[in-house]
Amino acid sequence: MIEITVLSGKGGTGKTSITAALASIAESAVYCDNDVDAADLHLLFKPKVKEKYLFESGWNVIINSDTCKLCNICIKHCRFDAIYSDKNGGLQINPHKCEGCRLCERICPESAISSVKNNNNQWFVSDSRFGTLVHAEMGPGEENSGKLVSQVRKKAKEIALSENKKFVINDGPPGIGCTTIASLTGTNRVLLVIEPTKSALHDAFRLLELIHSFKIKAFAIINKYDINMELVRKIELFLNEKNIPILAYIPFDECMVESMTKGQTIVEHQVNSTSSELIKKAWEKISIL
Repeated sequence: MIEITVLSGKGGTGKTSITAALASIAESAVYCDNDVDAADLHLLFKPKVKEKYLFESGWNVIINSDTCKLCNICIKHCRFDAIYSDKNGGLQINPHKCEGCRLCERICPESAISSVKNNNNQWFVSDSRFGTLVHAEMGPGEENSGKLVSQVRKKAKEIALSENKKFVINDGPPGIGCTTIASLTGTNRVLLVIEPTKSALHDAFRLLELIHSFKIKAFAIINKYDINMELVRKIELFLNEKNIPILAYIPFDECMVESMTKGQTIVEHQVNSTSSELIKKAWEKISIL
């Protein structure tokens, strides 16, 4: 079983659109949406949920006003200024400032502070027209997204092995944060989607440094290549220095936008379009390399 993770240095390069297009071509694959902070692969897959699980992350701190003696020890020791006096003179927690360190709970002499795990996150195993999709939904501002990525990846690989699938294809997150690191750990190949803009080029450089530190074989697709040929040349030089093959140069294609509005991949929308043919050839290369 081979695990392929599709990444980009920034959002908006077409990473998810290309991942979904690969799903239209690939056979014997399980799919996994690693972009748990802003998951969107399900919008194209239109999955039917088979299994649903809660994912606990971070801590929700509660002050018992009946037990609290208003000694303010917790306020003095909170480095995040997350505890404050309300208009009635009681103590409250600002959830936007609280980091869940639980120091206040440990030092409260009256044991008036308690913590419970947040469970505002869910992950799913679903059926789709392309096959099994493992995906997740995090609540706004929730923590431990990297751990959630590891959880959905673990499940996707378990399913692939139990069903004798050849591939796990991950739609990774943009950037170089903890979710990207969790997406890279243990993957076999990375497909990097780059667009020729200055911000995308800068962020791709940082992402490639991260990929290189994991010693993972990487390949690239330059999407919307024809919007800036000068930057394409810079991308080519950089990728050549890093020995990263370019699998396809995909032009800016309005049909790609049309396919998204119809809830289809570009391959479903126009199977013989230039973009579809280029993505097919890219898949042929990465699936056997």
